[in-house]
Amino acid sequence: MRILILGGDGYLGWPTAMHLSARGHEVVVVDNYLRRQMVTEAGSDSLTPVLNLAQRAQAWKEVSGKEIGVHLFDLCAYEPLNNLIKEFRPESIVHYGQIPSAPYSMQDRIHATFTQTNNIVNNLNVVFSIIENDIDCHLVKLGTMGEYGCPNIDIEEGYIEIEHKGRKDTLPFPKLPHSWYHASKVADSTNIHFATRVYGLRATDLNQGVVYGVHTPETRLDDRLLSRYDYDEQFGTALNRFCVQAVIGHPLTVYGQGGQTRGFLNINDTLACIELAILNPADRGEMRVYNQFTESFSIMQLAEEVQRAAKTLGLDVEIGQFENPRTEAAEHYYNPTHTKLVDLGLKPTLLSDDLVTDNLSTLLKYKDRVILDGIAPRTTWK
Repeated sequence: MRILILGGDGYLGWPTAMHLSARGHEVVVVDNYLRRQMVTEAGSDSLTPVLNLAQRAQAWKEVSGKEIGVHLFDLCAYEPLNNLIKEFRPESIVHYGQIPSAPYSMQDRIHATFTQTNNIVNNLNVVFSIIENDIDCHLVKLGTMGEYGCPNIDIEEGYIEIEHKGRKDTLPFPKLPHSWYHASKVADSTNIHFATRVYGLRATDLNQGVVYGVHTPETRLDDRLLSRYDYDEQFGTALNRFCVQAVIGHPLTVYGQGGQTRGFLNINDTLACIELAILNPADRGEMRVYNQFTESFSIMQLAEEVQRAAKTLGLDVEIGQFENPRTEAAEHYYNPTHTKLVDLGLKPTLLSDDLVTDNLSTLLKYKDRVILDGIAPRTTWK
């Protein structure tokens, strides 16, 4: 299958490219290195040393004998994107290529408007290029569980049946985004849903939870194939940040009492979910929504898991409690449904002491690369 991966330089994009290439697909990636620039702006860097895309693709060819095509341009520029889609005619497009940070978007008006403009415009460019080139292409779009927020009812997978004044309908589940970033993803979902209804687009919206982990089978083949690993307060995800803090002896940055609960999944499960979505495409005119996570944890539960696993490596880890820079409930109901990907064949990788210990062991090799100024929370919602 011909697969185009947008955001192919990212934490998830590059491992996805190798995963699909290793399984015989023809893979092309696009990126403009914006993530690298934003992390530098935040005063941080990837903990793992990462080559540029051309160097990675060459290393992958040497290791696997397979090729990954590389293109460098901004997805907000329609012409190069449209030309590539017209020429490559992908059967599936995996869209990771957006700004993925709530704190980044909450810094000020400039960062909020840039996040929304970048994410909404580039997604519309992808949708219109598929439509205008009349390509029977399945768009696999990375959404986020953050679109739903934390309502005081069970969260369904994308849609909910509503009875109102004696009439019933199945409608998109109500959204309560918690940042300008999450609001941009809600707009993406609305726009894709519109395009499926009006233009017959095939689409799968993967509302992903928080991803953690260092390695996939492909990254273990050669250090030149490592993906990036962010730990700063803007782009590092909770468990990944805690693991870095553990290996350098920094108190784990739990916000408030740590009662905030979210859905989590291992990086290898992300790759499996993407592959399952690709191999089981949506019908024309259909937007499927899958809640892409495997387990729910509170932030304090994650901190205690890291503390326990680190002890097996002789690391004495302190759990700190920092004033919460976000405007959010300290305790809340959280019960999202997540069965559709399991029904397709997903076999979840569940969090365990051994899994966290393996992550910590890898990160210890790179602890000297940590930039301490990037760890403490600085961005506030207020």
